[in-house]
Amino acid sequence: MTTAPQLLGRGFYWQEIEAGQRFRTYRRTVTETDLVNFISATGMLEAIFIDAHYEHGAIEGRPVPAALTSSLIEGLLFQTMIQGTGLALLEFSMKAHAPVLVNDTIYGVVEVEEVKPTSKNNRAVVTSRIEVFNQRDDLVLSYTAKRMLAGRPA
Repeated sequence: MTTAPQLLGRGFYWQEIEAGQRFRTYRRTVTETDLVNFISATGMLEAIFIDAHYEHGAIEGRPVPAALTSSLIEGLLFQTMIQGTGLALLEFSMKAHAPVLVNDTIYGVVEVEEVKPTSKNNRAVVTSRIEVFNQRDDLVLSYTAKRMLAGRPA
């Protein structure tokens, strides 16, 4: 008898997580290509992002938008924690603490704050706090995300 292979990379069903759990993402280096693609796609063509030698900026180096930083961490979470189980992003609140520059390496630490099952359709609203750190372990960004996650199939 042949059994189907187990699927790799599935995210967590809401029943598999609980308040207080913590997770750490892999690290990811922010590249010049990441910056150029992001600001081109979003229209964030601000001088501090498009001019590598901009003289009037408040940040030394090649800063990237905080929205890019959060998007990169969300991408790591999509590939792992919520792959195939995430149904919707319901709320998102973000605070930048320090600049992220091209060639910085970032990672996220996720803490589940609340898992609240809904009254129907075997799903739950999961609130998580995500802190993003650079290669020196400096806190650069924090945000709270409220998502709807699927439950285990019946």
